[in-house]
Amino acid sequence: MSAITVYVPGDAAALSVGADEVADAIIAEAKRRGDEVRIVRNGTRGMLWLEPLVEVATEKGRLGYGAVAPEDVPALFEAGFLAGGDHPSALGPVDAIPYLARQTRLTFGRCGVIDPFDLDDYAAHGGLAGLDKALAMEPRAIVDEVAESGLRGRGGAGFPTGRKWLTVLEAEADEKFICCNADEGDSGTFADRILMEGDPFVLIEGMIIAGLAVGAEHGLIYIRSEYPHAVRAMQRAIRVGYERSLLGTSVRGSDKRFDLAVRVGGGAYICGEETSMLESLEGKRGVIRAKPPLPALKGLFGKPTVVNNLLSFASVPVILAEGGDFYRDFGLGRSRGTQAFQLAGNIARGGLVEMAFGVTLRELIEDFGGGTRSGRPVRAVQAGGPLGAYLPESQFDLPMDYEAFAAAGAMVGHGGIVVFDDSVDMAKQARFAMEFCAEESCGKCTPCRIGAVRGVEVIDRIIAGEERAKNLVVLDDLCELMIDGSLCAMGGLTPMPVRSAVRHFPEDFDRPAAAQAAE
Repeated sequence: MSAITVYVPGDAAALSVGADEVADAIIAEAKRRGDEVRIVRNGTRGMLWLEPLVEVATEKGRLGYGAVAPEDVPALFEAGFLAGGDHPSALGPVDAIPYLARQTRLTFGRCGVIDPFDLDDYAAHGGLAGLDKALAMEPRAIVDEVAESGLRGRGGAGFPTGRKWLTVLEAEADEKFICCNADEGDSGTFADRILMEGDPFVLIEGMIIAGLAVGAEHGLIYIRSEYPHAVRAMQRAIRVGYERSLLGTSVRGSDKRFDLAVRVGGGAYICGEETSMLESLEGKRGVIRAKPPLPALKGLFGKPTVVNNLLSFASVPVILAEGGDFYRDFGLGRSRGTQAFQLAGNIARGGLVEMAFGVTLRELIEDFGGGTRSGRPVRAVQAGGPLGAYLPESQFDLPMDYEAFAAAGAMVGHGGIVVFDDSVDMAKQARFAMEFCAEESCGKCTPCRIGAVRGVEVIDRIIAGEERAKNLVVLDDLCELMIDGSLCAMGGLTPMPVRSAVRHFPEDFDRPAAAQAAE
C-alpha cells in the first residue's frame, strides 16, 4: 500500500496557529496506527480563517479539513480522514469551497497546491512554460508581449510594466539589474509573503524573463526583515534553482546567464519606495533619491535597473505562457489582468482573493469576507495601505480599477483592504496617518518630515475642540503643501487618508464638548 499524501501548510499564517504541531501530531498518530502517510508542507490557499487547513489526496480529489488543532488529530483518524471520512471539520473538495471556487487565480493558481520547493511539481502545474518560450524569443518580442498584456505595476503606482522594461532595454550600459521590491510594509497586505512561501519559483521565473527581456544577468530580491519565513523560503528555492540549472551560467541549458540573491531590509517602511530601496541595496541609509534620473536609466549602482513589485514579476510567466492577449482579456479599462486583494482588519473571513480588476469593494467585503468579525455594520474601509483613502459604505460599489479609484480620491495600491466596523473613530484614524508619516519619513524633505508632525498637532487641536473651523482650514492647507512639496509618495499620499476621513466622516471631527471631556 502506497503512502497517502497529506498536505499541511508551512506558511507563516498557518504556523502561527499551530501547523507544525498539527503535522507532528499526524505523523505520530499515523505511526501509532501503522498508516503510511507522506506529509507535504505546502503554502496557504489564502483562506486564513481556516488555517491550519489540512488536505488529503484521495480518489475523490483533495479533500480539506479545517481549522485543525493538534488535539483534533486522533478523532480525524477515527473518522477515516485519510480516505475522506466525515468529520465536523470536513470541508469537502477544496477547489469547490465557494471562497476559492469564485476566484480567478492566474498568479496564485499553484499556491497551496504544490510543494513549494519541488521544481518538478512546479513544472507539472504549468511552471517554466513562460520561461521556455521567452528563451526562444528576441528581447524586444518579450517586452512587446508584456506591453500587450496591459500589465501595470502591482506595487501601487500602476505604471505600465512593458514601458518600464522598454526603457531599460534601450538604455546603453555595460551592466543592468533586475530588482524585486518585496518590502511589503502596507497594513493589511500579505500577498507577497504568501507567494514567496507558497510558490517561490514563479517569482524566480518572472525575474529571469525580465532579465532576458532587457539584457540583465543579475537580480536581487529585497525582502522586509519582518518576513523571516519568506526569506528562508526564497533562499531555499534559489539554491534549488542553481542545483537544477534554472539559475546560473546556463539557464535551462541555454547560453543565457542569470544570477539571483536575496537581500533583507532593515525594517524601514520608506524602503518600499523604489529609490530608497536601491539606496538600501547599495548599503546606504534608506533615503529617497530625487527623480530624474529614473531608476530605469540610473538605478542600482548607477546602472539601468528594472524595479518591479513581486506581484508584477509573478504575473509575467503566465503572460509569456498564454500570451499577452490572454491576460488582457481579464479586467476592464486600463486595468488589465488580475489583482491579489487582501482582506484584513475587522473581517469574518480574512484572506487572499485573486480576481480580475472590476470586482467591487462590496463583493470583496460581503461575498468573500462575510462582513465584519464583530457582527457590527461596516463603517469604513481603507484600501491601498496606510496611505490609502478611507471609503464609506456609499462607495463600496466602486469597481477595483486604478482610474475609478483615482477619480474617487482613492487608490487600489497593493490590494490591501482593511475593514472597520461602526465603532471606529475616524478622527483618530486620520491622526494615525499623520503619526505614521512622522514616524516613517526618511527625513529628506521638509514637507514630509515637519508637515506630518504639524499634522498630528493640528488634528489633536481639532479633536480637542479648539477653533475647529480654523484648524480644519489649516489641516487642508497643510495637506496641500505635503502633496505639492514632498519628494515621494510618503509625504505626498499621507493627506489622502486624512482628507478622506474629514470628507466622509465629518461628524467625528465635531464631537460635543461633553464627549471630548469624557475622552
